[in-house]
Amino acid sequence: MELENIVANTVLLKAREGGGGKRKGRSKKWKEILRFPHISQCTEQGNAIERDYVSICEKQPIGRLLFRLYCDTRPKLQRCIQLLDAMEDYEVTPDEKRKTRGDQIIKTNIIYKWYLWRVLCGSRVVHDYLSGDPFLDYQNSMFFDRFLQWKMLERQPITKDTFRQYRVLGKGGFGEVCACQVRATGKMYACKKLEKKRIKKRKGESMALNEKQILEKVNSRFVVSLAYAYETKDALCLVLTLMNGGDLKFHTYNMGTPGFERDRVQFYAAQICCGLDHLHRESIVYRDLKPENILLDDNGHIRISDLGLAIKVPDGEPIRGRVGTVGYMAPEVINNEKYSMCPDWWGLGCLIYEMTAGRSPFRARKERVKREEVERRVQEEEEEYSDKFTEDTKAICRALLTKDPRQRLGCRADGAAGVKAHTFFKNINFKRLEAGIVEPPFVPDPRAVYCKDVLDIEQFSTVKGVNLDQTDTDFYSKFATGCVSIPWQNEVGVTAEHDIC
Repeated sequence: MELENIVANTVLLKAREGGGGKRKGRSKKWKEILRFPHISQCTEQGNAIERDYVSICEKQPIGRLLFRLYCDTRPKLQRCIQLLDAMEDYEVTPDEKRKTRGDQIIKTNIIYKWYLWRVLCGSRVVHDYLSGDPFLDYQNSMFFDRFLQWKMLERQPITKDTFRQYRVLGKGGFGEVCACQVRATGKMYACKKLEKKRIKKRKGESMALNEKQILEKVNSRFVVSLAYAYETKDALCLVLTLMNGGDLKFHTYNMGTPGFERDRVQFYAAQICCGLDHLHRESIVYRDLKPENILLDDNGHIRISDLGLAIKVPDGEPIRGRVGTVGYMAPEVINNEKYSMCPDWWGLGCLIYEMTAGRSPFRARKERVKREEVERRVQEEEEEYSDKFTEDTKAICRALLTKDPRQRLGCRADGAAGVKAHTFFKNINFKRLEAGIVEPPFVPDPRAVYCKDVLDIEQFSTVKGVNLDQTDTDFYSKFATGCVSIPWQNEVGVTAEHDIC
């Protein structure tokens, strides 16, 4: 049994390292899989695609790269791109160096000083110019033809044969989560399998489709990304960002004395704050913030995972829903009151408290207590603070764990900006954090597998007495839509040997 676990871990680690060969985990047929169709086959794609500058030239990675390559062939447009890059660099320059960097930009672009002043008010000015005649001319170039060829590749069918499957990493609500690898690129992912019969038995169709559709809309370095959605005979599969570093619950309680040092709490809390900010800007409330749903990647950055309880909040229409995990649900959720984004800021308060104290605010570690008692504590009692809490850590916990959502930090008019401005985060440069250039205080061991042994992960029982019909097939067609543009383009774009152009 121990041997089986060692073998499974060894195979996974070898795959994560790229297989140890020149192909970096790619199949022998990877060039054939990524072979461009002839441009004559892209006419339909060219007619169907929405000719939107922001979507094609800013949001889509390959579209952005090809537009920039087109601009490089025209000196005037090339200078626009150089100016945009300089402004992006300026935005993430540390505060103490910004004046010097600004002076350098002005000196380099002295001929365009009047234009630069306008750009300092927002790079949108340059994008507005590029989205006019330059974008129209781009659509008649070979660079746009290549973009259409990439979009055709993006539409290729996705099946279980697209991937290699590796060991089980854990369990989801409807099935196993395992590691997988794309044969064409060698990219590793986590495959969340939703068993079809289990979904039907538990009437989970709307929840499954809701999670998939929300994941499609989210593109943040602080929330797991959905790269593919496909089906097999027995399951619906979500192919997601693989987070090799384990979850915050494991690190909080299984890596020495429970809890973290302040700088680590601050770093994780800041990244969670950025993830929530992104979700809230998309009008999505997460509703299940707890340590086991916060995952670490290879480099020690975190992402929010498991969006099964997340929901889009209609404009100006608060929702109800008594959902979440006992001990982490906000008072307004427990009371079944209407809410919008406020429960997520309560959840952040619970996480900051738990990462600091090594226990959740309303229940001691492994304490046996009824749900009703925990909910009473959440509604009526004040959390206690030990000497592990600095004054600003206490202050932000109290502000986030305010029982009245109208007075809670994050729930006022300034939203996430108010949370980021709190003195607890005074050492965090959020622009640099959001750009992914702040070094994490902890980096997971690349030789470790941060999950339970294979045989310790309880297997699902067989679902009996459930038959699938045409209605189910119609639902599966809505779910199994193949590649998701931005993650897929990020994946294939780093396949160095495959010529983007």
